[in-house]
Amino acid sequence: MIESFGNAEAKTVFENGKSKKLPKHLLQRAIDLLDIMDNVESLNDLQVKGHPPSLRLHKLTGSKKGRYAIDINKTAGWRITFKFQDGAFHEVFVEDYH
Repeated sequence: MIESFGNAEAKTVFENGKSKKLPKHLLQRAIDLLDIMDNVESLNDLQVKGHPPSLRLHKLTGSKKGRYAIDINKTAGWRITFKFQDGAFHEVFVEDYH
């Protein structure tokens, strides 16, 4: 379940299915991934229910230590990043941090 959003982009994509920043060809994938996140209770469920291509679920390091990321699109650099605590997703961002 998604408990909180870290940026307006993630909230708008999730609640309205729209984006001002995310390229249009990636929007539906982001919507689908956020919907899956809102309906799972573990990182394992996210990995299983996140359809191919691979989510590339991974822990982040450096200034983003303590957070996880999944790919919206690997080559375009867009990710959904988040903290996972007590069976819920917190501070969910849609971002291109590379």
